[in-house]
Amino acid sequence: MTHKIAVIPGDGTGPEVIREGVKALKAVEDTVQGLGLDLEKFPYGADHYLETGELIPEEGLNRLSEKDAIYLGALGDPEVAPGVLEKGILLKLRFYFDQYINLRPVKLYPNVPCPLSGKGPEDIDFYVIRENTEDFYAALGGRAKNKTHETLEISRSIYNAKFDTDIEVEGDEIAYQIGIISRKGAERAIRFAFELAEEKGLERMTSVDKANVLSHAYGLWREVFEEVAEDYPDIETEFSYVDAVTMWFVKSPEWYRTIVTPNMFGDIITDLGAMIQGGLGLAPGGNINPEGVSMFEPIHGSAPKHAGKNKANPLATILAGQMMLEQLGEEKAAKIIEDAVIEVLKEGEVRTYDLGGDSSTSELGDAVAEKIRER
Repeated sequence: MTHKIAVIPGDGTGPEVIREGVKALKAVEDTVQGLGLDLEKFPYGADHYLETGELIPEEGLNRLSEKDAIYLGALGDPEVAPGVLEKGILLKLRFYFDQYINLRPVKLYPNVPCPLSGKGPEDIDFYVIRENTEDFYAALGGRAKNKTHETLEISRSIYNAKFDTDIEVEGDEIAYQIGIISRKGAERAIRFAFELAEEKGLERMTSVDKANVLSHAYGLWREVFEEVAEDYPDIETEFSYVDAVTMWFVKSPEWYRTIVTPNMFGDIITDLGAMIQGGLGLAPGGNINPEGVSMFEPIHGSAPKHAGKNKANPLATILAGQMMLEQLGEEKAAKIIEDAVIEVLKEGEVRTYDLGGDSSTSELGDAVAEKIRER
């Protein structure tokens, strides 16, 4: 079976790390009989935007719709105003393809320094499932000065709504952002989390929110969580507030197996998860539509100050490719890539600067590709 993959190298160090990710994919394609990967590169990012004024045209979205998955390097460039690329490309792709799950494995690999004293790979190995299209990322809000009338509009695949608001402002300016939790949006994210826990034999599910203060939105989230949990009686469940879970990530990461959370809190705690697993250079992520086109990427940024220096750690990107293969049903190929990464890390001979070494991006990518072919 041939899988059609769109490759978007992006900005900064993105092209360098995605090059090594593609190298690993081609190595595993050569290794696994019957595996076919049709990779097509797309130009979208800062350079394309600065040259053409175009982010992603309708024609580009149509072509991406024909793919089985998207493999993204990184987005962001100091020559482009903050938010332009992120909203115009990254969030646009997430919403257009209804990638309602953000999946983040938090896994400490062997021979990787951990900032938590006394913690090893046996202690840090869990998943964070983040609802990916609602909450404060729904972009409902605005700014008001003096008396004004605002019409807030939102159109998403799971709801269509308009909110008319009269706001009285005297002598000051206000900004407001509205978070949205829908029953359908919460239910499908939470059910995905339980299905993942069941599939991987994970015995505990933690729901993270802030229902003690933001009771309207996150009260609904908790209600839906309890309803869905009834369908999975063999999985232990618990609730945790987001401020508490950040403490427990540091104190007792071994407690966690699967975490499900609304969008904003998931965005925050997954960065903490990346640090306890050894850094952003080892943290892959997936934006998933289980029935559609999903997108996989390292969770780090484009790191423009390191662009062109061949020094960025490509392992997060390689592991994002591993996640992509697993989502496409190629479990054998995915395991070969992860095992190759583990072997290279265990040996410790090829390590980029963030892991205490002086190897280049391409040298680390070559080492992983060689291990894949050896298998």
